[in-house]
Amino acid sequence: MQKRSRMPRDTNLLAHKVLQVAIGEDIEPEKPLNDGKDPAAVALGRKGGLKGGKARWQGVSKRKRSEIARKAARARWGK
Repeated sequence: MQKRSRMPRDTNLLAHKVLQVAIGEDIEPEKPLNDGKDPAAVALGRKGGLKGGKARWQGVSKRKRSEIARKAARARWGK
């Protein structure tokens, strides 16, 4: 799926963008296929990232979660 580019809110920038599109100069440069990242590692990282906090907290007891939350609240409000 192709991403849409957002149009600028500033009227001058918008006018410039419209003019570029009209004359065909608004062609986005192609991104390099290899950006230095291993595609397998990227996919694996994304997979883990989608699991979110629920999967990370699954093995933590209710008492331990409460202690962690209490410590975090003290750190936030104790300043």
